[in-house]
Amino acid sequence: MEAVAPASHAAAAAARGVRSQQYAVLALTFAAYASFHASRKPPSIVKAVLSADWAPFSGTRGPHRLGELDVAFLSAYAIAMFAAGHVADRADLRRLLAAAMVASGVTSAALGAAYFLDVHSLSFFLAAQVASGVVQSAGWPCVVAVVGNWFSHTSRRGTIMGVWNSHTSVGNIAGSVLAAAVLEFGWGWSFLLPSFVIAALGVVVLVSLVAHPMDAGLDLEAMEVEMNGESGEEVELLGEGKKDVEGDEDVLEVDAVLELPKAIGFLEAWRLPGVAPFAFCLFFSKLVAYTFLYWLPFYIRHNAVAGQFLSHKASGILSVVFDIGGVLGGISAGLLSDAIGARAVTSALFLFLSIPALILYRTYGSISMHHNIGLMLLAGYFVNGPYSLITTAVATDLGTQDAIKGNSRALATVSAIIDGTGSVGAALGPLLTGYISTRGWNSVFFMLIVSISLALVFLIRLAKDEIVSKMSARH
Repeated sequence: MEAVAPASHAAAAAARGVRSQQYAVLALTFAAYASFHASRKPPSIVKAVLSADWAPFSGTRGPHRLGELDVAFLSAYAIAMFAAGHVADRADLRRLLAAAMVASGVTSAALGAAYFLDVHSLSFFLAAQVASGVVQSAGWPCVVAVVGNWFSHTSRRGTIMGVWNSHTSVGNIAGSVLAAAVLEFGWGWSFLLPSFVIAALGVVVLVSLVAHPMDAGLDLEAMEVEMNGESGEEVELLGEGKKDVEGDEDVLEVDAVLELPKAIGFLEAWRLPGVAPFAFCLFFSKLVAYTFLYWLPFYIRHNAVAGQFLSHKASGILSVVFDIGGVLGGISAGLLSDAIGARAVTSALFLFLSIPALILYRTYGSISMHHNIGLMLLAGYFVNGPYSLITTAVATDLGTQDAIKGNSRALATVSAIIDGTGSVGAALGPLLTGYISTRGWNSVFFMLIVSISLALVFLIRLAKDEIVSKMSARH
């Protein structure tokens, strides 16, 4: 027993050390991607100001051009995303992510500079948005791959990533508050402040992020052998449902691969089971989520609440309620999917319930501020739940499934395929809204409901298979 003690203490120390590394990775990637979303919020906050008195977005064609500005960013983002995932599986994730963040700060600052330089050229705004979309596309596959490297074997992936993916909504909230807070000093400041934040965090990522356990010098296989010692008694350092010397379960859940496997091909990733249905589901789900991301402050500004129209600043700040609902929805979807072990069923349930939530918000949201806040929170909860689940836990599940023997270097490619396809829908939603909103907002909400219904169609077979599998397991 005396020979086991040193190994036991070493096992506990190693577990605590890697656990702290995991927490650090979660915190840093959370902050990194939140800053990406914060830098995307200014266009939605300044929309009403631009449409009022800034050419070429003022006048009757203003909403159309604002929609075109959104699609310039989102289409460039979607197209570049497919290449970004391929590159991320082969590149230094830390350097690529840091470079994307600094470059995103530069492109966002360029949009803000248009205010101070009195730029009114539509071509300039479109070019800046395209450049921003390209550099931001590297962010998502990088952070998903990093988190997947550290948590690819955990049985609580849905819960962990549900909480972690709240960075999307937290970033939206932070971006809305920052952009709205300085809007009165001139809309250019609404871009400059978030651009500084993301660039500064990019430097922190470059200095601090550990993208893979191997980068921290963790030879986990050798550590296991050493901890087993002479006693012959096995001391588990990693794995699902294993116990450490103190009896705690799941203390350490990291990738034990010591040599990085060969990255998966793009077409091979598309053919993996479940990738295409979830990708096309996200196309329509993200269409809805991004329509709210880019147009909700504008919608609130132009639709009276209890007979009163809110100011530009108040509309921007009020829109964060939708994102607060999104935080709660993403966490709830993760918890539920872990509890029942059915990602498709959980996503389908949230999508189905988002339809009445949107109808209620459009119909009764104008009665009073209490109605508006409550129903907006409900809509954000159900709309963002499946979007959050699919882009994180589902993408990681599919990128480490048995069909590729848990190849962690497929993570960025698979997540890029899913999110890239979703981003095509995200580009389409705001563009259509720019045109359809001139005919009335009921038409916009009808488009959103149709999109959710189509998203549900792509999940029907997967959800059915999950239900059949669960029922068969009981017999």
